[in-house]
Amino acid sequence: MTVKVLGISGSPHRHGNTETLLDAFLGGADEAGGEVEKVVLRELRYSACRGCNACHTHGICVVRDDLTGLFKKILAADVLALASPIYSMGITADLKGLIDRAQFLWARKFVIRDLYYSDEHIRAHKGVFISTAGQSWDHVFDSAYPMVTAFFHGTGFEYYDNVIANNMDEFGGIHGHPTALAEAKEKGREVIEEVTAIQTTGKSVRR
Repeated sequence: MTVKVLGISGSPHRHGNTETLLDAFLGGADEAGGEVEKVVLRELRYSACRGCNACHTHGICVVRDDLTGLFKKILAADVLALASPIYSMGITADLKGLIDRAQFLWARKFVIRDLYYSDEHIRAHKGVFISTAGQSWDHVFDSAYPMVTAFFHGTGFEYYDNVIANNMDEFGGIHGHPTALAEAKEKGREVIEEVTAIQTTGKSVRR
């Protein structure tokens, strides 16, 4: 069984630090046998959540745009990698727009109650957050984690791990970081091994 990996770049800067780190992760997943796809949010046409709560009644988002198809890809993936640089101590508007539009899944889970992810499903679906930041502060990523956690929970993924690299200003970009790209590639390989083991044996091989 092939593990489907979907990487979503929430950076408005094409081929910058964060997308390059995502590419390394996806490269590792591809080498390990994963079926890899990358989506760049800045290339899509979509609008923000309207807050209309129509999904609380119908269980679908009334906004029809490029995110409609993207959510189908998200729900079909086994591994979901969300990537965003840290802008003003948080994730980008591009990624936040996607996260907010997942309200229809929250409505299906908690209002309409026609969507349920079993423990077995969640164990076999892994979410990874990938991020870079210019600042050297250890806490520079902290405000991103709750939003990423909410999105992974809403879409049926276990929050597996982070691939993060701060202090980009000092390193002169991701290529100047001594370990980040290699670590991202290894994490891509690792998550494929983990999901494959769970799918075939029901057991984790995480070290």
